[in-house]
Amino acid sequence: MSGIQDLSATQMTGAIRRRELSAREALESHIAAIERHNPAINAVITTDFDRAEALAAEADEQTARGAAHGLLHGLPMTHKDTFNTAGLRSTQGSLALEHHVPEADDLQIARLTAAGAIRTGKTNVPEFGAGSHTFNDLFGTTVNPYDTRVSAGGSSGGVAAVIASRIQPFGDGSDMGGSLRIPAAFCNVWGFRPSYGVIPMESPVNAFSWLGRSGPMARTVEDLSLFMRASAGPTRVPNPSPLRARDFATPVPDLRGVRIGYSFDFGIGLPVEPEIIEVLRAQLSVLEQAGAILEEATIDFTDADEVFQTTRAFDFATGIGPLLERFGDRIKPEVIWNVELGLNLTAAAIISAHAARTRLERASQQFFDRYDAFLSPATQVLPFDASWRWPHEIAGTQAETYLDWMRSACLLSATSLPVIAMPGGFTEAGLPVGWQLAANHHRDVDLLNWAAAYEQATGFAARPPAILA
Repeated sequence: MSGIQDLSATQMTGAIRRRELSAREALESHIAAIERHNPAINAVITTDFDRAEALAAEADEQTARGAAHGLLHGLPMTHKDTFNTAGLRSTQGSLALEHHVPEADDLQIARLTAAGAIRTGKTNVPEFGAGSHTFNDLFGTTVNPYDTRVSAGGSSGGVAAVIASRIQPFGDGSDMGGSLRIPAAFCNVWGFRPSYGVIPMESPVNAFSWLGRSGPMARTVEDLSLFMRASAGPTRVPNPSPLRARDFATPVPDLRGVRIGYSFDFGIGLPVEPEIIEVLRAQLSVLEQAGAILEEATIDFTDADEVFQTTRAFDFATGIGPLLERFGDRIKPEVIWNVELGLNLTAAAIISAHAARTRLERASQQFFDRYDAFLSPATQVLPFDASWRWPHEIAGTQAETYLDWMRSACLLSATSLPVIAMPGGFTEAGLPVGWQLAANHHRDVDLLNWAAAYEQATGFAARPPAILA
């Protein structure tokens, strides 16, 4: 079959089930794409090809026997290096974990494997997923397939880059402060941060952690839903989601009558580069033509910064604090700063953040009394020079910390709402720009249906990157 790497995950798995494509052929094409394109983007940093070849052969034998197989039967894919993969080095991009080889898969990996996905390696991340720009001292910097001089975003930057480069059709990401949405916007792909508990993130030290999420990235909304069917489901976490894998059927594109409040500055004067606003504003009419009802309006984000910063600091202290005690000299300063913020939190600060989260939830529900969704820029800056650690200026405003340029994503993380990153077009120089669309808690399926309608009207993700020219 020609054009294997242009297939979506839905198309590829369908072709394998119909015996139009073998798992071995899919894997050979996938490996060839890694060897051809990865030297330019540095996204795949660990490989597992020998094991993958054995699994692909086994998958083909199962197909020949007519044996039952999962949703992702025979699909080759790399995994984000912040996820633990049994028997394969899992470093989180840190020298502190340079030789870490887990004995068990994280839940997200286990579910994809159970669905039939074939592991081929790991993709690059910023150290401990911190900073939304994918670089580290172990593997170097991942760059953007649309312009290899600029950032691919992060922390799922390696995932976004391999998807945009047609190395694989979809991938697993995670998102605390924009780690799905920012690289999706930078690399012209889709990224989905589900509601809390839909794909549980099990923590051995903080079962009640709610800020971080697992979720998919893909070139099509249909593939996002396929990933959700393979990954969603209950586990041992508090307050489980009512959504189940079966809820994520093939999206039905429909924006008719959907009430969308939109804002470019989140109502708090958030700085956003003018070129981003210019590109996105031109797309508002596309949404209206698809049947949406648009009005400039915003959730009251007054309390969101406090909620995000305090919760993130607490999570960093609980998750990375013990490593800091052992490997502090091998961990980047931005992570040390964030951990120390958490270790120095006072009871008063934690009480204040809980009160702020309560007010933010009330503000969100007041917004959804009138609107179905909130639309905003996914990023405040365009993909920036890949040699930078982080942008120190956003639309003329000086950044004080490594998180400031990510606030467009962090503000929505603080609400705990489901959010989808949507390709929003390109600048004159050909750099991708992206939206983020948020809905009320557990309206994940509606969100995917609305996104599918926008995808149908635009088709931006089909535009190939420069490295494929």
